[in-house]
Amino acid sequence: MRAATEWDLWTTTARVVLDHRDRRHLAAAEACVREVTDAVDLACSRFRDDSELVARTVELERGAEVSPLLASLVHQALDAARLSDGDVDPTLGNHMVSLGYDDAFAGRPHRPTRPALADALDARPAWQRILLSGTFLRVPVGVRLDLGATAKAAAADMAAASITARLGIGALVSLGGDVATAGPDPVGGWQVRVQDRDTDPADHVRVASGWSIATSSTQKRRWEQDGHARHHILDPRWGLPAEPVWRSVTVVAPSCVTANTMTTAAIVRGRRAPAMLRASGRAARLVGASGEVLRLGGWPADDALPAPERAGRSLTVLVA
Repeated sequence: MRAATEWDLWTTTARVVLDHRDRRHLAAAEACVREVTDAVDLACSRFRDDSELVARTVELERGAEVSPLLASLVHQALDAARLSDGDVDPTLGNHMVSLGYDDAFAGRPHRPTRPALADALDARPAWQRILLSGTFLRVPVGVRLDLGATAKAAAADMAAASITARLGIGALVSLGGDVATAGPDPVGGWQVRVQDRDTDPADHVRVASGWSIATSSTQKRRWEQDGHARHHILDPRWGLPAEPVWRSVTVVAPSCVTANTMTTAAIVRGRRAPAMLRASGRAARLVGASGEVLRLGGWPADDALPAPERAGRSLTVLVA
């Protein structure tokens, strides 16, 4: 059996898993994960007034040097926007607020932002108007960054790498639906059960160390606003929740940020997602609105992993 521990984090669950041979390092591995997630939260959370991103809002409207961590997180978010042709947009914070996400999950009141005439006259998407050069960052007036998805995935990547660097062991780190691995392969490899809700279809996959899995779901982080059902993945074209063509999308990639970018973009693209995922060549699994499962890019069938291994040593991916 693996050695594992978990705790509540960011309205989801953090989990660190080690091979049974390394269970004596479990407390130190947890400390590595907590250190990384604390640093990411302090750098870019939009739900705390003392985060660098929020506390320096006025400075960033003019442009200012920021910490290397915040610069890296913004850089990865902008890369995700470019790679997804804007489907994964880090500038949707105001839309999330107006749709009631903050009231539903963070207990924060709506904070209006100031419109800017110069930026309003610029027809480019807001993410293309962000200036990032090295550690110099300028965020247009009235734009509220929400790095949520890519920052959580980046935290998983960094946390798994931190465990291996400090302790010299292999590790799996799961932050909600973002799962990263690093270091030596455990005996039998990392065996992961992918499932959204308990009544949804489940698959079991074996992942080599150094690879990551991300899952995006339209069934979690749901709320109602004025009688309308909402979920947290927005279509940037409209600033509204993407059509729930897929209950969930899961992708395997060399980094969690890459995998998360693809799963989020797939939810946004809806019926166009399979073509995008086939073109990428990545192993992917899509669960349709009525529960049908589409497996692409070599994603194994559920019976590909021997039954004893599925029953006794698989790890559940908790979807964000």
